This record gives sequence, C-alpha cells and structure tokens, in this order.
Amino acid sequence: MTPWLGLIVLLGSWSLGDWGAEACTCSPSHPQDAFCNSDIVIRAKVVGKKLVKEGPFGTLVYTIKQMKMYRGFTKMPHVQYIHTEASESLCGLKLEVNKYQYLLTGRVYDGKVYTGLCNFVERWDQLTLSQRKGLNYRYHLGCNCKIKSCYYLPCFVTSKNECLWTDMLSNFGYPGYQSKHYACIRQKGGYCSWYRGWAPPDKSIINATDP
Repeated sequence: MTPWLGLIVLLGSWSLGDWGAEACTCSPSHPQDAFCNSDIVIRAKVVGKKLVKEGPFGTLVYTIKQMKMYRGFTKMPHVQYIHTEASESLCGLKLEVNKYQYLLTGRVYDGKVYTGLCNFVERWDQLTLSQRKGLNYRYHLGCNCKIKSCYYLPCFVTSKNECLWTDMLSNFGYPGYQSKHYACIRQKGGYCSWYRGWAPPDKSIINATDP
C-alpha cells in the first residue's frame, strides 16, 4: 500500500466496497500551511510520465525538471521523480507533460516524493505575486504561527500565534483573498497576524528578492 492510499484509509474517505467511487475528499488548506507541512516544495516542469504496478490502480511516476527548491533541502536536495496514485478517486494527480511549470508540494517516503490532489499543486503562471513571495521567504517566517480556519460565524482566535482564515465565508469561496494575497507572520511582540506585503515586517530577517 502506498503512503497516499494509507492516508485515505485513515481519513475514511472511502471504503473497501467502494473502489470505483469518486471518493477523494480534501480539507481546504492555506498555501502557507501547505508549505510548512510539506517535506518538499519545488517549482518544476513535467517532462515525462509512466504507470507502474503499485497499489490497486497503479502509481503514476512523473519525471520532472526541477527549476527551484523552496523547501526540502535536507530531505532531498534534487527531485527527479514525483509519485501519485493513478486513480483520481484515490487523490491521484494529473499533470500535463512538457506544457507548464508547476508549484509542487509533497511528502517523502522511503526516498520517494509523493503528492496528490490534497497537496498544494498549482500551475506557476496561476500563482499570485504574493504567493510567489510567500514561497520565497514569507511562508517560512510563519511556520510557527497557526492558521485557524473559520467555516461559520462566530469564530475567534484563541491564542497570540493564530491568524483567523475566513476565505470559506466569502461569496467568492475557496481559494479566496487571504489564500492568494496574505501570509500569517509572527510580528514584534510575539503575535501572529496577516501580512499583505506592502513593506517587510522586519527587514533584518527578510530577503526581499522575488522568486
């Protein structure tokens, strides 16, 4: 059993008697949380793919050309292959070959990088400037902060290290404005708050270069 299949079993998003059902269910995740909770975060282009016989429906192995790494230097400094379930019902991810550059996040198991529909994966040209800056340095600054999801009112922060994430309340849905334009960063005094990016919150710890 591959790691992602085991995760789906754990989450109870499908049953053994329901193999063919569209059963992949993911909770919304702010890009910063996706960054901080991933072993690997890279910008890459898919240059090939093959189906291997692993798991009930097989595993897709994508060959990639890594353009830049944002997280994972100690785990795997250079990524050449990305693994995902072949079935979308098991959260398998479909990527275009020789067409787009992607932002890819994933976990490392037994020396292999796995990703899926519940990971933050996006075409590079679809990312906002704030998201690109977040990948380069801002998200890293907020990994000790907690982004608290708000699905219905009222909701409140309960500690100084929390930022209240309200995109799910918006008429525009998820992903919303906070996902696209804000990072939750610890400010002076130890409090975490949303940061839009007009000026660096602390120039002594931020390298203000674009990715």
